[in-house]
Amino acid sequence: MMGVVQRPLLPFVLFLGIFSAIVAGVHYYLWQRLIRAPELGPTWQRVGSVALWGLASLVPLGLVLSRALPRPIAGVVAGVVYTWVGLAVLLFFLLLTSELVRLGAHGVTALLDRPLDGDRRTFLSRAIAGAAGVLAMGLGITGAASALGEVAVRPVRVRLRRLPRAMSGFRVVQLTDLHIGPTIGRAWLERVVARVNALEPDVVAITGDLVDGSVEELREHTAPLADLRARHGVFFVTGNHEYYSGIDAWVAELGRLGVRVLRNERVSIGHGEHSFDLAGVDDWSARGMGRGHGPDLARALAGRDPSRELVLLAHQPKQILEAERMGVGLQLSGHTHGGQIFPWGLFVRLDQPYVAGLSWHGQSQIYVSRGTGYWGPPMRVGAPSEITLIELDGAALTEAIA
Repeated sequence: MMGVVQRPLLPFVLFLGIFSAIVAGVHYYLWQRLIRAPELGPTWQRVGSVALWGLASLVPLGLVLSRALPRPIAGVVAGVVYTWVGLAVLLFFLLLTSELVRLGAHGVTALLDRPLDGDRRTFLSRAIAGAAGVLAMGLGITGAASALGEVAVRPVRVRLRRLPRAMSGFRVVQLTDLHIGPTIGRAWLERVVARVNALEPDVVAITGDLVDGSVEELREHTAPLADLRARHGVFFVTGNHEYYSGIDAWVAELGRLGVRVLRNERVSIGHGEHSFDLAGVDDWSARGMGRGHGPDLARALAGRDPSRELVLLAHQPKQILEAERMGVGLQLSGHTHGGQIFPWGLFVRLDQPYVAGLSWHGQSQIYVSRGTGYWGPPMRVGAPSEITLIELDGAALTEAIA
């Protein structure tokens, strides 16, 4: 069929299985609190149950169809599915928070020796369900406006002790987690490229998760990357999503677009004494993707003069653990999306040492971008997207300019 492409299957099947289990658990909790507890009556309970479990089934089915259908249709399917996923996540966390209200109500009535009767319990359940629905819808609308609107430029100034003073003011624009795919396409990327070029960067660094799809499917939509302009070049390192989408084909395609892919290697940026080292490593998750894949920082830094400043591009923040030991001055990362939908960032901290912003890790610094695009739900709640303008400084104190 025209427009249908084949993608690596095993990683997707594993992801789909885990994702489906999580979806089922979340929807069971939603059913308990939105359908069963409010006691809406037999008819409305049946209607609500069918609707809720229908939406739950649509999520994994939609993910499969979004891979199998031609892009225009796949985009619509993915948009509907992911929008519901976003609303379900908001409902889930709001209802979890409401458990405190329930505990408080039961505590007060116990102290007064006036336990809640059936009618009052039903009223409380209905009030909580209604409030959660209204709040989730409001947050979903504002979150969609944030995710789909203009991407803000976030300026950050970073002092690097080994950076030649003559290079103070060097401008690195970081893009990360663009996730060009079913719901993010060419028109959006063209706007991002125009904003980046207007910043007149010295280097553009793309720190992974650029695409969600194959080269055949997305070539037209990634074409604007060829229009990126930077005095010392455009560089890219892989994220975990590139390995779901045909990594070798994407490395070749990015090279064709004029983007230098750093795969466990480094380059010198600048001229003569007025220069520093820029290194890039494969994504942390690529270790299990076969021979020739996986991060190898030692290889990237082999033979390096340790007196030179070193900036590392690495998709996942956890790669700072090795980077600090290897003398990296600054690591640029993404992956976390800043949590994307609050309070998901609290759970991201279980896997990553840093979620967003500029931090010290020992003698190294790390900047974690909240991401330029979004993944899954077209929503950002409490974690706005960004194009990061990093100004390197060999003299001034490190500071973030919000």
